[in-house]
Amino acid sequence: MVFEVTKISEGVVKPAEPTPNKTLRLAWVDRYPTHRGLVESIHIYRAATDPAKVIREALAKALVFFYPLAGHIIEPVPGEPSIECSAKGVYFVEANANCSLEDVKYLHRPLLIPKEELVPCPGPDDWEVEPHNTSIMMQVTTFTCGGFVLGLRTNHAVADGMGAAQFIQAVGDMARGLPEPLVLPVWDREKFPDPKIKPSPIPELPVLALDYVILDFSMDYIKKLKSKYMDFSGKICSTFDILTAKLWQCRTRALDLKHESEVNLGFFASVRHLLKLNKGYYGNSIFPVKVTASSKKILNSDLVEVVNLIREAKERMAEEFFKFAREEIDTDPFQMTFNYESVYVSDWSKLGFVDADYGFGKPMLCSPLVNNDFIASVVILKAPAPLEGARLLASCVTKEHSMEFVKGMNNME
Repeated sequence: MVFEVTKISEGVVKPAEPTPNKTLRLAWVDRYPTHRGLVESIHIYRAATDPAKVIREALAKALVFFYPLAGHIIEPVPGEPSIECSAKGVYFVEANANCSLEDVKYLHRPLLIPKEELVPCPGPDDWEVEPHNTSIMMQVTTFTCGGFVLGLRTNHAVADGMGAAQFIQAVGDMARGLPEPLVLPVWDREKFPDPKIKPSPIPELPVLALDYVILDFSMDYIKKLKSKYMDFSGKICSTFDILTAKLWQCRTRALDLKHESEVNLGFFASVRHLLKLNKGYYGNSIFPVKVTASSKKILNSDLVEVVNLIREAKERMAEEFFKFAREEIDTDPFQMTFNYESVYVSDWSKLGFVDADYGFGKPMLCSPLVNNDFIASVVILKAPAPLEGARLLASCVTKEHSMEFVKGMNNME
């Protein structure tokens, strides 16, 4: 059987009521060059009745509160992008699939339907705003079983992961008949530091031909590793800490580098608590955390000692962030090293996407559609319902090293 998606309708959803017409400045971190682009994701729901109609109407209501997302990015001064609140609207697609979610294995990787059929990809004749200047696009694809997939493309320059999740939760609030979102949005971009440090130019990216693997970890196993760390340190650690330590160690072992070779780990941490931001802040509020060690150190350490390295770096982050805010450094802290010895981890498990309820219950799975061959990366997800635990989407080793990496990750001793 050939699995196909047919578009039923597509067009623009505008705010349900008049909204302010003005230009809003983006924060320093929003304006960072690598954030200017669309992040694609799918959100899978088991059952619903007429979800496209419900979500389209709720989207129009939510845009009254999140009116900047109905606008688009402009850049009258080079390097100073802003949001023009034009009420242009959000590009929205309604589609039907000729199969059930079960037929396509609930869109677990590898995808049995091309991702381009699951998210909006309008041409210039349909949507005149360039993708990198678009705030958000949505597609609802209904499957024969009654389930549906919400395909999102959100611009990282306008909202980080928590911010994007806040918005679709607000759409859910309106879909369930609330008069306003449970968390009212605020712009407040001026509260993020605006130092004079210039962002580094985007580096030349390597072509790594990375293998793609999915790794699942039960809650019992995660609890066992956390207990081991508690016995070692007398402190608690997060699921992110323990799984990131495991994947860094297993990946380093699989790469079989010289002992003196440096290996790098990077991830972003929220600074909302440091800036005491309003709960409704939906812009970027992140800062990089970087850890570097010799291959020998990572391989010769117990897993709990690698957890310590990660936790120590997280504890340093606050001091490093405030130095950045006070302009006590003159180098760009967001500059990253892109080589095969470096791996980047993103935690999607607590962003809030899994709490978006349009009146049909919460999603069984939310997942980014990122899959590239130039950044060794791993995404941590909440395990698909009804499972408990965590799922890792790993695109961080070449086929040459994949078997050894997976072997180490699957060792549950």
